[in-house]
Order: sequence, then structure tokens, then C-alpha cells
Amino acid sequence: MPNTSVDYTATLTAADGTPLKKKLRQALFRSRVRALGLVVPLLILIVMAFLIPIVMFLGRGVLEPRSDSFSTYMLNISPILQEWDGNTPPTEVMYAALVADLVQTRADKTIGKVATRINRELSGTRSLFTSSGRKAKSLQAPFAESLPALKKKWGDIETWRAMKVVSKRFTMAYLASAVDLKVNYDGSVQRKGEDRRIHMKLLGRTLQISIIVTIMGVILGYPIAFLLSTLSVRTSNLLLILVLLPFWTSLLVRTTAWIAVLQGQGVLNDLFVVFGLASDDDRFSLIYNKTGTLISMTHILLPFMVLPLYSVMKTIPPTYVRAAKSMGATPWTAFWRVYFPQSIPGIGAGGILVFILAISFYITPALVGGQSGTMISNIIDFHMRSSLNWSLAAALGFVLLVIVLFLYWLYDRIVGIDNMKLG
Repeated sequence: MPNTSVDYTATLTAADGTPLKKKLRQALFRSRVRALGLVVPLLILIVMAFLIPIVMFLGRGVLEPRSDSFSTYMLNISPILQEWDGNTPPTEVMYAALVADLVQTRADKTIGKVATRINRELSGTRSLFTSSGRKAKSLQAPFAESLPALKKKWGDIETWRAMKVVSKRFTMAYLASAVDLKVNYDGSVQRKGEDRRIHMKLLGRTLQISIIVTIMGVILGYPIAFLLSTLSVRTSNLLLILVLLPFWTSLLVRTTAWIAVLQGQGVLNDLFVVFGLASDDDRFSLIYNKTGTLISMTHILLPFMVLPLYSVMKTIPPTYVRAAKSMGATPWTAFWRVYFPQSIPGIGAGGILVFILAISFYITPALVGGQSGTMISNIIDFHMRSSLNWSLAAALGFVLLVIVLFLYWLYDRIVGIDNMKLG
């Protein structure tokens, strides 16, 4: 049977004689252009103020800026070091190039930057460079003898190997250091000494604290959200205001308040003494440790768990539970088999929200954490403000970002992002 269907859009025309199909395409194109015009300013703002700064900062973890690079100032020795195998003794040419660079950087007043960079790779070399730079101009050839005579460390091949490692702008040394590894002069990687492995321990502690805070948020937030969703609108709105009340107070103020509550002579310990749970001479240590970090972070992040749970629970019809009970189910069975599965998307949304906020927490661990409650964000802040090692801070931030993205991917594989709801 022949196909008699006709494409009327191809034969119909608009008032100006333009085919209707072409007219529709033009109208759709104009509407898309208008929509894009509305979105473009926001996209530009996100790219310029968010994405580009993040990419530039994280890029410092593998590519040193010229202002901090060893090769920027040590122009003579850097190319020679890159060709050196790292095993044969340094030659007179290498010593002469090094002395020339020490003299020049001393004159340019950049010897401090060079010394700081090499000291990050090999501790104790900052004073070696600064003191040698002051006397390098008076050295006489052969420099392979006069320079080690000035400072014995110049005859140590490990000093030269450290310079070889830092002579390249593109380096994996910072990323390796972020996971307690060390890049050797020959490109191989090995674990740092036991006394220098601190970052993986901090990353593990950060993940542990974040997971515990998330679990405690679910345990404490679920009953609160359930109560809010089952009460009358007037009562639930009043209680919801109490849940939102902490947002009206500064995070710093809330954290400082926990110091007053958790300290040895604080409110909580006084109550323990009153109720006989502790003696006046032997009070609980709840501050400047991991315990204080967990308590204060759980309290601060609890609203972020309650709100997604509440918004999901409000959409669960109460008739489902009543129907299950009418068919012979006990209250517990009706809750566990009917109500709880429908609230899992809220648990997932709140869990991800609380976990991501907790893993990057800074103020609370800094104030109440002490040594055992320090998190990786505090070390990143230390390198940004105190040691000024921005490259290592960027590498630590990159490792933290990779961990969060991996856990997000794992959650998607196990639970599914499509099952996460905010209401």
C-alpha cells in the first residue's frame, strides 16, 4: 500500500510567504538565543570568579609559578642539573655555574626565594644557600674545592640531588608529598620516613570525623525530622524555627560557646559532677581533642541533615503506614517496611550535604580540636598563611577534591544520585 502521508509543515506558509517549518525553526532559534543571553552573565561569573581561580590554584600543585621556581633564578645551574644523571660526582663546570648563580641571586636579593624552595625539598639547606651566597663572590677556582671548603654540605651529593629535583617547574613532588611520598632525583617514588608521614594520617582522621559526624547527624536528625513531619503545620513551623535558629548566629560564636560548655569547669562537666557521673577532681576531657570536635561539629551541621529529611518526609503520605497497620502490620513493621524506604532519599541528600561540609571544616577543629582533633583543612590553612608553601596546600586541596569526587561516584554507583531528593 503506498505511503500517502503528507508533511503539511513543508507546504504551509506564514503570512509573509515563508514556509511554516522554516518559521518555526527561526522562532525556536530566537528563543534559545534569548535564554542563552540570560544565562551567559551567570556562566561568565561562575567561570571567572569560581572555576578559573580554583583551576589556577590547584595547578600550583604540579606547576610552580615563575616567582617561586628554582629555575627562574638559578639560570646557569638548572639546565645542567636536568642533564645530570644524579650519580656521578658534580663536575667543576657544575660548581662554577652554581657559584655564578649564588653571586647573581645575592646581588638580585632573590637568594631567599631560592633557599626557601630548596629547603622544602631538603631540610636545613636554607641557611646553606643564604650563608654561601654572602661569601660566594670571594671564592676562587677551582670551585669544586673552594665551595665544599666553605660549607661541607656542598660536597654531599644529596644536596645536588635535591637541587636536581627542584630544577624543574613541572613537578610531582608536591602531590607526592601530599600523600606522604617523596620523588627522588631519578624520578622514582618512595615513602617518607615514619616521622614525616603526617598527611595520610590527617586525611584518615578527616574522613573518620566526617563519617562519624554524618552518622550522628542521621541518628539525631531522623527523629527530629520525623516529629516535624507528623505534627500539625502550626506546631511543626514553630519547631522548624528552632531548628533554623542556629543559622542566625555566627559559626564562630557557636563554636566559642561550645568551648564554654565543654571545658573542664564548663556547664557539661558541672552537670556530670552534680549527677555523680564524675568527681570534682576527675572531670571528663571534652575540649581540645577529637571528642570536642565531634560534639561541636555534630551540633553545627545537624540542621543540614534535618532539613532534607523533613522536606522528603513531608511528601510521604501517612495513609501508607495506616494501610499497612490495617493489614496486620505492627507499628515497627509498618515503619521499617513502608515508611523508612521512602525516606532514604532524604538520608542520602542530608548525608552527602553534611559529609561534604564536614570534610572541609576549618574553624571548629581549629578552636576546639587541639592536636588530636586537627583536620586536613587546618594543615592547608597552615601552609597558606604560615609556611607560605602554596604549592603543597594546592596539592593537599587536590587530593581532598579527588577523595570527595571518588566518594560521590561511589555513592552514585551504590545508591544512585537519581534517588537523592531534597523534597
